[in-house]
This record gives sequence, C-alpha cells and structure tokens, in this order.
Amino acid sequence: MDVLLNSNATMGSPDLNWVESKWEHMYEGRNPLLVTGVFAFLMHEFVYFGRFIPFLICDYIPYFQKYKLQQVITHLSLSLSAMLTAFKNKTNSNQDYWNCTKKVLYAHFVFEGPLIFLFHPFATILGMKVSAPFPAWQNMLPQLAIFFIFEDFYHYHMHRFMHWPPFYKKVHKVHHEYAAPFGIAAEYAHPIETMILGFGTIGGPLIYHALSSLVFKLDDAWGLHLITMLLWIVLRLFQAIDAHSGYDFPWSLCNWVPFWAGADHHDYHHQAFIGNYASSFRWWDYLFGTDVKYRAYRKRQAEERRKLKMN
Repeated sequence: MDVLLNSNATMGSPDLNWVESKWEHMYEGRNPLLVTGVFAFLMHEFVYFGRFIPFLICDYIPYFQKYKLQQVITHLSLSLSAMLTAFKNKTNSNQDYWNCTKKVLYAHFVFEGPLIFLFHPFATILGMKVSAPFPAWQNMLPQLAIFFIFEDFYHYHMHRFMHWPPFYKKVHKVHHEYAAPFGIAAEYAHPIETMILGFGTIGGPLIYHALSSLVFKLDDAWGLHLITMLLWIVLRLFQAIDAHSGYDFPWSLCNWVPFWAGADHHDYHHQAFIGNYASSFRWWDYLFGTDVKYRAYRKRQAEERRKLKMN
C-alpha cells in the first residue's frame, strides 16, 4: 500500500515542490494510518467551524441582515402575510448556537471521527495513493466534478426517502430541529442519517477509484490520491455550510451559476419541511418536480417586493 510504504518520493527531492516536501515530512518516521486519520480529522474540524465564523459575524452586523433569507416579516401586505403563514420565518438564539455546537462536536468525536479514521485504511487497500508527488490539476478537476455529481444524485434520492413519514419521525426529524438553518447545523443529524448521507461523500471517490483502477484499468494518473480526497472534503464542507448559512449574498455562487443550489434553495427546504432535496445542484428537483412550491413561493416574494417598490 502506498500509504504504508511512503517511498515514491523522499523529502528534499528536487522533483517535489515545497508543499509536497512538507507532506512527505509529515509522514516521515510516523505511523502513516495514524497521521492520515489525525490530519484529516483536524482539517475537518478547522474547515467546518472556520467556514461558519464569517456567517456568525454577519449575524451581529446590521448591514448584512438584508441578505438573511428568513427575516422578521414586516411592511408586507396583509394578503402576502396570509400566504406566508405556513412559512413563518424563524430566528435562532445564542443558546441555539451553543446547543447545536455541543451536539455537533459530540457527533464529530463519537461518530464521524472513527469513520474518518477507518476510511483511509480501507481506501489504501483499494490502492489509493498517499505519497507525493500530488496529481496534476488536469486530473483532479474532472474527479472532483464526478464526486460532486455522484454525491448530489445520491443525496437527492436518499434525502427524499428520509422524508418518508416513518423514517422522518425517527431519524431525519433531528436535522430539521432548526427551521432557520445556520452553518454549523449542516452536520447536526441523527447518527443513522450521518452514515447514510455520508456515503454520498466518501462512496463516490471509492467507487470512482475502484472503477478507474480495477475495472477500466486507467492510467495511474487517474487513480484516487489522498490530497484529492481531502480537497473534495473541503469543498463539500464549504457547500454544506453555505447551504445552511441562512444568507443569500449577491456574490453567492447560486447567483452566478444558475444550476447551483446554494442557501436560497436549501433554506426553503428547512422553512417548508418539503421539496428541494438536492445538495449541490438544482436539476434533480426541477426534473422530478420537487421544487414547484419553492419556485412559486420565490415568485410571490419577488412580486411583493416589486409592488412595495412601486408604492
């Protein structure tokens, strides 16, 4: 296994850049499985909570409140207020943030941490590379695109299944405790849900590597590398936290890429408890008609804003 041998490159090799040399040094003389597990877990925690901090700061700056998706309903016509009764905006307190943080940390250490440690030994059995040099970006970008598409497809169908009443009541209801989501609530879920939906994140890369290396026997350059996996986890965390942020800024990706879901798309799911099941892209909800109420709701909002400006 590449991670056990760690011999494809050595520290100080002229063929390695500075980052790759530091990467090799991190493993030198240490248990590679332990190093990989600790590094991946610490990276997960740093990115997860670090990405949430900007949104938390926005909560305390009045200027950014106009970009909050669920605001207190004011200055709206009586007719629109009546239509919005079923979608009453929710707010969260500092106590909500603290309670969520404690429960998420508990889940990270008790459930997600062990899964992170177990993934890498299993992946190396399949031949995942760990040692430097890193793969070229021409190989990484298509792989990341495949991971996003697989995860979104899997997430849509499994998430929709989770709204089957018996399953929702016992499992998925935990994630919907916060009708107005905020960043760190992205991984606030029942352990069973964490394992099921988590497969969409780690299963895609594993299936890809098995197919590319063991079935189609593509060139080694197209095999899975740990650095690609870690980058995928970072991007996935950014996507999940943004989707649960509760903010839709003019610079948000969904306002520049039409098929990107973003917070605007997922916030409605928490607000209405139905529809908009996909994680990253909008096309599955559109194709299966599970975003019809969402589009009608946003259309009514836009029309009401237009009337207010005219008055």
